[in-house]
Amino acid sequence: MTQPPVGATRPSVGVVVLAWRAEPYLAECVRSVLDSRDVDVRVVLVDNGCEPDDLAAVAPDDRVELLTPGVNTGFAGGCNLGVEKLDTDYVTLVNSDCVLRPDTLALLVAEAARPDVGPVMAGIRLAEPPGLINSAGNPVHLVGLSWAGDMNRPETRTEPFDVTGASGACVMLRRSLWDELGGFDDAYFAYLEDTELSLRSWRRGLPARCVPQAVAVHHYEFSRNSHKMHLLERNRLMMVLTLWSGRALVVLAPLLLTTEVLLTGYAVASGWGKQKVTGWMWLWRHRGHVAERRRQLQAERTRPDPEWMRRLTPNLDPQAIGPAPVVKVANVFFRAYWALARRAL
Repeated sequence: MTQPPVGATRPSVGVVVLAWRAEPYLAECVRSVLDSRDVDVRVVLVDNGCEPDDLAAVAPDDRVELLTPGVNTGFAGGCNLGVEKLDTDYVTLVNSDCVLRPDTLALLVAEAARPDVGPVMAGIRLAEPPGLINSAGNPVHLVGLSWAGDMNRPETRTEPFDVTGASGACVMLRRSLWDELGGFDDAYFAYLEDTELSLRSWRRGLPARCVPQAVAVHHYEFSRNSHKMHLLERNRLMMVLTLWSGRALVVLAPLLLTTEVLLTGYAVASGWGKQKVTGWMWLWRHRGHVAERRRQLQAERTRPDPEWMRRLTPNLDPQAIGPAPVVKVANVFFRAYWALARRAL
């Protein structure tokens, strides 16, 4: 990374880090952010109910502000609160179990500064096994499912590239773009709010992008519990119901309904059928919010469905979804349906 000219103003970057329950990597995460080169950094640390010892391990620094809402605001709400405290040119969301390289933020700024670009994510690498990809952008399926792209593969790309969903594990936006988009919808609480933000940006003609050389090392642990599955499924449906146009919903209705039946059967067989049902109940109780959100998001779109929906994939990743034989059969059906459906959009 070249040094800025003498007297030049370095870009100001605000970083929001959320802390919840046990956070063994929190101090290392914050330290890595503060050690970033060629940018002026401010950190807002949002305490969503973190273990006191893990918070205390964060070394005092004038550039770090602790925000304590008093309740767990979730990822969406916590990020919104944190960004409100920042007056920087760029805002960045960094997971508390991510460790940045010294040049990561500067590399992200170089791409995020482009006026024709939307959210810009780091190359998220696994801490274990070291060096392999955790996410190089999150694919989004026709029915709203999303997963970590290129998981467990080596990264060979050296230039920024477009992605459908920029991972919220380490993502940067121009502050002006964050304000235009209005940040996250608090109602998501956690999961898929980053996907929604990315798709909204695509619908405005601003592609989400990954900078593979801007590395964030993620101490990633995949967990699948009933509450997480409740949020993932509820938020998937909310995202589809608010972002997909009326015409797209009609065209994809048979596919969406079939998927819903199959996912419900899977949920029951896997022991989280009740959580699947409570997701429907939540959407019904909050139908006013969903309807208002839909009106807002449909009004802001500047690109037609055939253009932005090209980013959606008809293929499920067996590594992420599994089991492989079932996914392969499903993909044949999804691809055939999408080949016909795209003509009707």
